[in-house]
Amino acid sequence: MATDSIEAPLIEAKGLVKAYPARDRPGGVFQAVAGLDFHVGRGEAFGFLGPNGAGKSSTMRMLGCVSPATAGSLRILGMDPARDGRRIRARLGVVPQEDALDTELTVRENLLMYGHYFGIPRRVINERATRLLDFAQLVDKAGDRVEALSGGMRRRLTIARSLINEPEILLLDEPTTGLDPQARHVLWDRLFRLKQQGVTLLLTTHYMDEAEQLCDRLVVMDKGLIADEGSPRELIERHSTREVLELRFRLDEQEQAAEKVRALVGARDGERMEVLPDRLLVYTPDGEAALAAVTSERLAPITALVRRSTLEDVFLRLTGRSLTD
Repeated sequence: MATDSIEAPLIEAKGLVKAYPARDRPGGVFQAVAGLDFHVGRGEAFGFLGPNGAGKSSTMRMLGCVSPATAGSLRILGMDPARDGRRIRARLGVVPQEDALDTELTVRENLLMYGHYFGIPRRVINERATRLLDFAQLVDKAGDRVEALSGGMRRRLTIARSLINEPEILLLDEPTTGLDPQARHVLWDRLFRLKQQGVTLLLTTHYMDEAEQLCDRLVVMDKGLIADEGSPRELIERHSTREVLELRFRLDEQEQAAEKVRALVGARDGERMEVLPDRLLVYTPDGEAALAAVTSERLAPITALVRRSTLEDVFLRLTGRSLTD
């Protein structure tokens, strides 16, 4: 959903910084978040992508009003978290990486107990719990203890619990990590329904397909800064090509094949190549034409795959392929 230019952003950050004491430099500081500018409109699904250590979790803690900003400004629901943290938290829902459910209670009791923390009347809590059990597809598990639930069920219960106060903004930190594909798709459907109901979603995720499915806009973070921002389609168009040709050769042939493919790519407009340990990637507007050019040079890859460019290609180009601690 596009941000309404007339309506003020629901969330607005300018020069947002979060610094911690540096572990390796006594008296020094480490900036986990080094100056972010972003805004989120009502009803948007907004994502934060980035490698480990990029500053995503620190940003989410500031948005959740549990960690104060070191510098810069942050407005949430028109309020300042430094002064109005309690009022803002009352209108937020939070889905942490770890479920933190009470395993000694039943599914329904987890919802009821959480509702009491917000001071919601018992009758209202009961009504909402019934509705949320249906939303999370857990009606038949209402009387079961949490410890008996599968990972996907626990994740749905955690999301249902975060909605007991009917929040305007839902913060989701790696919402589907560790779930199997079926459970992930069920969870995507629940989140899409929330978005249709007007709930604003902010999420971090390591799954590029998840970001493409759920996010209207997103930022790619690296070393505490925003590398780029836009819709998934805009980012792909800016940083990649329409298609990618993946070529795998025998290991003893790859170096020579890479030289020949590099020469082909250098002679064709709009193409670039990346050499990985196990394959060659040709970024190209037309994968089939690129493959025809390769085979015309009597190159015989073991496998050849033409696929569309994805957010993963963008992510790796902006943040690199090396692992970050």
